[in-house]
Formats: sequence, C-alpha cells, structure tokens
Amino acid sequence: MIQEEIFKELKKILVSEFELEEETVTMDALLREDLNLDSIDAIDLFVKMKEYIPAGKGNIDPSILRTVRTVRDVVEALAPYLSDEAPAAAPETKDPSDKAEN
Repeated sequence: MIQEEIFKELKKILVSEFELEEETVTMDALLREDLNLDSIDAIDLFVKMKEYIPAGKGNIDPSILRTVRTVRDVVEALAPYLSDEAPAAAPETKDPSDKAEN
C-alpha cells in the first residue's frame, strides 16, 4: 500500500469514526490542534488501521505514537507496515537491572 492509499483509508476512518469534516483532513493537518484528536484518539486510530496490516508484519511499534504530530506523520509511520518492506525495528532498550559482566 502506497502513501496515497494509506492517506485515503486513514481519511475514511477519520471522517466516519471521528466525525471529522472531510476537507479538514489533509496531509498537513495537525492531529491535536487542527483535528482535535487527543492521545486516546491517536491510539484508537492506530488500532483501526491495524486491519490493513498484512499477517506476518507484526504489531505497530507503540513508540510511534510519541512522534506523530500530523496526518502525514501517521501515514509515514504506517507505510512500512502496509508495504512490502519490513517495518524498521524499534530501538532496543536495556533493562537497568541488567549489569554488564566484565
């Protein structure tokens, strides 16, 4: 799925599920300021987009939610999950209780 197709599906969801006016949903629309979506709405949006992710692509990295500000950001964040490419791996975090052995 290319970015244009992702935007089209995302726009459908935003209009039908979040009751937004179609003309307000543009690639550059700010999620919070322009579309009045809060963090719970953003999570719900990603959950609704999961149905478009092919089996075997894995789950959407939840850290993405901290970085999206615009509709374009959402489209770009979802693109690896909806394309033939493998999604970028999330950076590994180390458990602070693990101590390196010397």
